[in-house]
Amino acid sequence: MTQKFPRLFLILLAGLFVLNLVQSHFTELIFDEAYYWYYAQQLDWGYFDHPPMVAFLIKLSSLFFDGELGVRFMSCILSVATYVILWLLIDNPKKKDYVVHFFLLLFSMTLMNAYGFLTLPDTPLLFFTALFLWLYKRFLQHPSLLLSILLGVVMAALMYSKYHAVLVILFVFLSNFKLIGNGKAWLAVAVALVCYTPHFIWLYEHDFVSIKYHLFERPNQAYSFEKFTLGYFINLVAIFGLLFYWVYMSLLKAKSSDKFIKALKYLSFGVLIFFFISSFNRRVQTQWIIVISIPMAVLAFNHLLENAKSRKWMYRMGLVSLVVLLYARAWLVHQPLLPLLFETHGNKEWVKTLHSKAEGAPIVFENSYRSSPMYEFYSGEPTFSLNNHMYRKNQYSIDNSEERMRGKRILYVTKYRKSGDISYAYPDSTVFYGIFMDDFQSYRKLQCLVELSNDSTAHILKVYNPYAFDIPLDRLDYKVAYSNKYKQVKQLLPIKVKPLKEDQFILKPKDTAYYGIKLPEPTMENPGYFRIGISENGLLPGLNGKPIKLD
Repeated sequence: MTQKFPRLFLILLAGLFVLNLVQSHFTELIFDEAYYWYYAQQLDWGYFDHPPMVAFLIKLSSLFFDGELGVRFMSCILSVATYVILWLLIDNPKKKDYVVHFFLLLFSMTLMNAYGFLTLPDTPLLFFTALFLWLYKRFLQHPSLLLSILLGVVMAALMYSKYHAVLVILFVFLSNFKLIGNGKAWLAVAVALVCYTPHFIWLYEHDFVSIKYHLFERPNQAYSFEKFTLGYFINLVAIFGLLFYWVYMSLLKAKSSDKFIKALKYLSFGVLIFFFISSFNRRVQTQWIIVISIPMAVLAFNHLLENAKSRKWMYRMGLVSLVVLLYARAWLVHQPLLPLLFETHGNKEWVKTLHSKAEGAPIVFENSYRSSPMYEFYSGEPTFSLNNHMYRKNQYSIDNSEERMRGKRILYVTKYRKSGDISYAYPDSTVFYGIFMDDFQSYRKLQCLVELSNDSTAHILKVYNPYAFDIPLDRLDYKVAYSNKYKQVKQLLPIKVKPLKEDQFILKPKDTAYYGIKLPEPTMENPGYFRIGISENGLLPGLNGKPIKLD
């Protein structure tokens, strides 16, 4: 063991593992973690926003611990495993003399540091990217049947982590076109496809909901250089922190001395260029480019080993980063250390306050797939996020959580009311109001399909009932939401519908009601899309139809 891993390496690795365990236990969940914890309560081969790996890791963690550590334990494991794999990817024999430099380099990478304990889809993405590159390196040296199978399994694991993983596979392939004629490489692809088949089936069964959302339905905004392209470059600095200059310099100076280094460069430049181009279309989130941390960590450490001047400055700035990031970690637990609020601050307090006012009723949060799982995690009470025309679809739109509320007395919490039966405040002082409702009934899974006609007064609206029970049609009102070309809703108007079957008062299970409709003229400027929504029992209309582009 000590031949590959010096004693100091193992000591620092153990220290990092303990630090992440302690951090995981004392740091409250962030909203995305709570959302993925909600995923894990019902394991499946896919979820609305992401493939299932993050849910699987959380489920595994919960087998060992409760509470926050029961969400994050596997992240702590994968984090130290990623350090180990990155160490193995360095061939330079000098590395044993610079173990501290290695840990300072990786610890200084801000998001990679955070994903050492936070459980998000990028956590397994980083680990499986490192493992994929390690297997690929060995494959280049000694291709074998076993390595082909392992590569295929890991490629599938990458894709089960996050859809962005396709970029990792693509750019590594582009670095070595000779793989096209390599039978063992095609075996790896075949194994990956077989392993990924359950998710393909899930996508098919759910009408490719994830793909449609990410590619077609996700709202955007008008191009802003400051928010989009400049923001992208700021993110490039942020992910590497104080060492960003030397990390990027190592990428620019690295020579493609062999196929593996060439793969690292292709992967790094490929992701950077891909999201640079994307920045002219939408805002690039920092975590989207986190995957470059793996190849660039290898390139940066190799540069550090061979360049004494860079090594000196990277060590100094690494020490500064160590102090800054340790303080930031402490602040995540204890907010008074900085005059700033973050998602890890005050969640237990607002949940406790709301729970005390709920009188034992389950809570329906309007338009909040973030607050709903956070409340459920810390209170243990069932919740539901009711999504309307001003929000977006999410996991609550496709699972059975709506049925947990049906027919019950619930507390309906919304940010759109100015008064209510109860009120509570978030840590940032934002006040929310709630009203009690008896016999709660919502039908958010009703599906609306519009058949457009050349005659604007003769459109056909089909309303399909996917539920296993009858729905009274007189409880339904119809609205049309007009949005701009970026799919931002700007106007909501009522629709008058004319039943094509006069004696239909009940919509039977798995049955369809047909209406003639005339779309009202929007008064907003330059409408880009419209979407039909159903308002049931006085609730704001849902996202029952698909966005339809206006000519």
